[in-house]
Amino acid sequence: WDSTAQILPAWNRVLARCNTCSPMTLPEFQSYMGKTIEEIAAIKLPHLPLKEGAAIFSECCKEELIELAKSGGVLYPNLAETLGTLHQNHFLAIVSNCQNGYIQTFLEFHRLRDFFDDFLCFGQTQLPKGENIQLLMERNNLQTAVYVGDTQGDFDAARQAGIPFIYAAYGFGEVPDRSYRLNTICELPKLLKELVVLSE
Repeated sequence: WDSTAQILPAWNRVLARCNTCSPMTLPEFQSYMGKTIEEIAAIKLPHLPLKEGAAIFSECCKEELIELAKSGGVLYPNLAETLGTLHQNHFLAIVSNCQNGYIQTFLEFHRLRDFFDDFLCFGQTQLPKGENIQLLMERNNLQTAVYVGDTQGDFDAARQAGIPFIYAAYGFGEVPDRSYRLNTICELPKLLKELVVLSE
């Protein structure tokens, strides 16, 4: 989904209260997607100690959940239908650098919980995404997996976890070094079938 337009006002309210930096623009905010609050703090608030900056963005994350619970985000076209198709034959999980509560809010608001078998995030483990992918695979006894993402950080995490990466070009980031590309989520079922054939 794209929840940036819904979240940004909440973040800017917190930043205004803290009076430590200028408000964020939407393009700037979108450039932080996929990063942990510590990474965002290091970029946006370099003049503050990292712990202090992370605490401010942790407050932003708490406020954003209130907004998302009321309004949700904008789902990519045909997402629910594609997830329904995939879930007939695949184990589906979400691994994210978000705070605890973000994934749950996404699944509950948009009624997508039944499509996913598990999820794990930085806010639950304080571990980087690559380690969380490995942890989720281990606890579900998964021998193989692919990771679909839209940032260089996603690509690096998949490489760390030792699994193939599929670049979602409709998302927020650029990933120059990729083997597989999606222009829309609808292309994923067909691509997964092709990957199975290639691996045989």
